[in-house]
Amino acid sequence: MFKIYSNEKIADGIFKMILEAPLVSARARAGQFMMIRIDEQGERIPLTIADISDKTITIVYQVAGVTTHRLTEKKSGEYVSDVVGPLGHATDTDKIGTVCCVGGGVGIAELYPVAKAYKNAGNNVIIIIGARNKELLIFKKELEFLGAEMFVVTDDGSFGEKGFVTNVLKKLIDTGRIINLVYAVGPGVMMEAVSNLTKPYGVKTLVSLNTVLVDGTGMCGSCRIQVGTETKFACVDGPEFDGHLVNYKELKARQSLFKEQENHACKIRGI
Repeated sequence: MFKIYSNEKIADGIFKMILEAPLVSARARAGQFMMIRIDEQGERIPLTIADISDKTITIVYQVAGVTTHRLTEKKSGEYVSDVVGPLGHATDTDKIGTVCCVGGGVGIAELYPVAKAYKNAGNNVIIIIGARNKELLIFKKELEFLGAEMFVVTDDGSFGEKGFVTNVLKKLIDTGRIINLVYAVGPGVMMEAVSNLTKPYGVKTLVSLNTVLVDGTGMCGSCRIQVGTETKFACVDGPEFDGHLVNYKELKARQSLFKEQENHACKIRGI
């Protein structure tokens, strides 16, 4: 059993939970994820690690189905049954020069530990974050605390610049800024747009894929994705891949792999 320290709403439909999990936090690194099961009857769901302390891990989740809805009902002092992790490969955050970290939506939470790790490794870090509106901007203060150059955009212009993260990224590249690596995490359509933008410029781009995971250990095959000419499993080979090689059409199809079953489960519970 894993104790919940806090579980708070940070934006519309988005929650941040801090869990006591010292064995996980002792080994967790930026870019990794874990699997959570609320109880013995519950399903396993993958959640990215958004922050790490000596004894706790922080996760950020968006209400999208039965399990995430049930997570919102959990209170401080209560428990979840299982936490498995850290899983996946940690981000390679060697000193390489200038790294542009791009995050969208809930992916901004995952961007925080990655940007922090790149910064701590001595890189010059540029941060671009975007959301549909200002109410959905998360982890802005945490990212500002890193002291990196930062740009904020919203689709509707309610905060920062109106537009998309790719608008800012293109301006940076076109003005002659030397960017050694772009790291993108967020909705599939955003990561695809970033990758399509950087490819003609020859800027190396990594994306963190949010495919459907069932077991997180490479056994179920639900997270398989075409990367170049190879079939990869996001849970054990990733979650990060060369953004210029990912088959985004397949990625977007796999994100709705169990949509029918999820809708049926939500209907039964009246969600």
